[in-house]
Amino acid sequence: MSQVLHQAAGDDETPMLAGEVNGPIAWRDETLDPEAGRITLDAACRDELRRAAEEIRANPLPIPCLAPEQFALGACAAAMRRAKAELESGVGFVLIERLPVETLEAEEAKALYWLMGAMLARPVAQNWAGGRLLYDVRDSGKAFGYGVRPDITNLGQNFHTDNSYNLVAPRYVGLLCLQTAAEGGVSGLVSFLAAHNEMRRRHPELLARLYRPYLFDRQNEHAPDAPTALSHPLFALDAGEFQARLSRGRTLAGYALAGEALDAEGQAALDALEAILEAPGMSRDFQFQPGQMQFVHNLWCGHRRTAFRDGPGQRRHLVRLWLRDHGRRFYNG
Repeated sequence: MSQVLHQAAGDDETPMLAGEVNGPIAWRDETLDPEAGRITLDAACRDELRRAAEEIRANPLPIPCLAPEQFALGACAAAMRRAKAELESGVGFVLIERLPVETLEAEEAKALYWLMGAMLARPVAQNWAGGRLLYDVRDSGKAFGYGVRPDITNLGQNFHTDNSYNLVAPRYVGLLCLQTAAEGGVSGLVSFLAAHNEMRRRHPELLARLYRPYLFDRQNEHAPDAPTALSHPLFALDAGEFQARLSRGRTLAGYALAGEALDAEGQAALDALEAILEAPGMSRDFQFQPGQMQFVHNLWCGHRRTAFRDGPGQRRHLVRLWLRDHGRRFYNG
């Protein structure tokens, strides 16, 4: 039987969001403007990025050593201020057009993406062993299982928040597309605040259960002698701010690891939430194109991708950033 690390408690008195959530973040795809969250880099920004790439090419340096203030990026900084406002006060995601990857080496594109992301918040470690700050999302050929994340397979994923199964989730998640798959790999986003509204309408008797703890399989992202399962709610209020931390697969695996059964109410609440997230008209799909960058508010919007198939000379390759300004840059904050 696995040890469980109890990160947060919850009971019938746990504070919950009261009433209907309004505003741009509580969006549904069927009512969302087609251009919502889209930002196009203007000529001044593109010129800044070209000059930055030339400087980096002439002065090689490990990407994590680069910082925006080392370059003349005023127009790009303005674009990323717009992006941050959209993440914090708008729909909770942006799709940015785009880096000129056709004129860049992959490492140069990653460096420019790093600089753009660092204008939103500080990049942090994405794994426990090695603390990678830039993470290649592509099919490794490994079979999904304990200690093998689904993001390095070609499997589809349910809507989730990144690092829901460990101590500190990133506030923002970034993805840069370097190459699309031969088939599939469609990305999707959904608003957890809109889903919260639907839970209140359709299943008010189950909503409170989402604010009480569930177990999560930590995917072996921890010290060898640390507990392998984590307990925390799917929904929470932290200093009055709503936060979601969801991964259906890691939750079911967490109970299996701990040798415990998920209670009937907890299963019903999880199933009800999943059905709402998957309902027609709730989520928006994106087929990334090379050079596009997506940034998502990881605590307010869930993301997923469909299964994909690579082909000769066409291997799906995204690059991920985790960004947050609180805590330390360690994987566990």
